Amino acid sequence: MAVPTEIINRKLSHFELCAHHEVEFRTKTTLLESVELVHQPLTETALEDIDLSVEVLGKRLRYPLVITGMTGGAEEVGVFNREIAALADRLGIGFGVGSQRVMLRYPEAAGTFQVRDVAPNVLLFGNIGIAQARELTSSDVVRLGETIGADAMCVHLNTAMEVIQEHGDHEFRGSLATIQRLVNESPLPIIAKETGCGFARESGAKLAAAGVRWVDVSGAGGTSWVGVETIRNRALRHLGEAYWDWGIPTAASVCELRGLNLNLIASGGIRTGLQAAKALALGAKVVGVALPVLRAYTTGGIEAVERFFQTFFDELRVAVMLCGAASVTELTPNHAVIGGELLDWVSQRGLPL
Repeated sequence: MAVPTEIINRKLSHFELCAHHEVEFRTKTTLLESVELVHQPLTETALEDIDLSVEVLGKRLRYPLVITGMTGGAEEVGVFNREIAALADRLGIGFGVGSQRVMLRYPEAAGTFQVRDVAPNVLLFGNIGIAQARELTSSDVVRLGETIGADAMCVHLNTAMEVIQEHGDHEFRGSLATIQRLVNESPLPIIAKETGCGFARESGAKLAAAGVRWVDVSGAGGTSWVGVETIRNRALRHLGEAYWDWGIPTAASVCELRGLNLNLIASGGIRTGLQAAKALALGAKVVGVALPVLRAYTTGGIEAVERFFQTFFDELRVAVMLCGAASVTELTPNHAVIGGELLDWVSQRGLPL
């Protein structure tokens, strides 16, 4: 059975809107501007020897970066997935596919998520929404990941973007039980992932108690998926406009979840290597990017994406050196001073400094 034109058009619409339209948060930022890294002039390192590698889920990444899940389901975006995954493999960073929901009814769409033949060694994340995962057996979820050779499975929590859609998922009861079941029954690690609205400490504590060990905070300040759906779906535009900037800023979300025995992926509005260094110093293990990759690709192809990453890595390397560290894994909250709105957030929420 061929994938319906409606689904293909939706996938292409998401891709086109993110590439060419104003879909980022309007007034809310990541709050990374409220973070200062402590300069150490007496450094005993050499720039070219700075080690930016980290181990994630049993694989050694050359850089602490994951290209977070964006797309799949249409032939055109399948080409994007393959080219970007091949580059990620070559650079030594991670790569995630977009929601594999379409594969549940149309297995022939699997090809648009298949990247293993061009990226045999890449750290690869599969992806499914919590509303779909709840209705599936654990074996079905695992099969989605194994079909594409994934190393882990992201389960994305996307309440805000769903409830402002005319035909979105409005039923989320049983979400925590679903995640706990998957953690207990899946041979693939389960990564809990937001879609641009971040995590609060209360939710993080529940996930940790359920056995989750990796969380992609996907905080506010980058792409607003509420905004994307607001542009696409006019029927409930009043809701979308009201909640366009809803969410916990990325820096605040990292602060919310640190100290809970969770490995954090800081994504949501990360655009530069310096921002990445700040997020890592706050407590993230790796960072995630998406929108800058898509936009570089649509304007200059895979060469532009590679240039973006080289600039990103150069900035990160300098930041690590100027903090007096020899490796990115040495960055800790001791290297960061927070102020402004982020300090207000941490103080009012009673979070550990």
